[in-house]
Amino acid sequence: MKLNLSLLNEQYVVHRFAPTTKVPLQVFDSSFYSISRTEDELSIVCPASLQLASDKAETDWSCIKVLGPLDFSLTGILAAISKVLAEAKISIFAISTFDTDYILVKTEKLKDAKGVLEKVGYVFKS
Repeated sequence: MKLNLSLLNEQYVVHRFAPTTKVPLQVFDSSFYSISRTEDELSIVCPASLQLASDKAETDWSCIKVLGPLDFSLTGILAAISKVLAEAKISIFAISTFDTDYILVKTEKLKDAKGVLEKVGYVFKS
């Protein structure tokens, strides 16, 4: 099954903090962010326009959104997209929410990612 995709308009950063770090309040003002905390780390994905003092940061990510909402009974959506990108040697950072999936790719690879996904039938909507 090929789904519709869209591009989020901003550049993103994946930050790593110590697990006990408080989430910086400015993150909550962003239109898109993701926060994950484990016993080992706090990870925050947020727009590059936010200047966070993280322990480590991976910069220059663009975000592809699978247009949803997606039903939980659907299987293999993220696997299919990641397979296409892996075959094109494009690394991803995936985020799933209740309604859909987001696939971050390095901005320098975005044009290639969009091209290979369109080639196999995915459609990018504005």
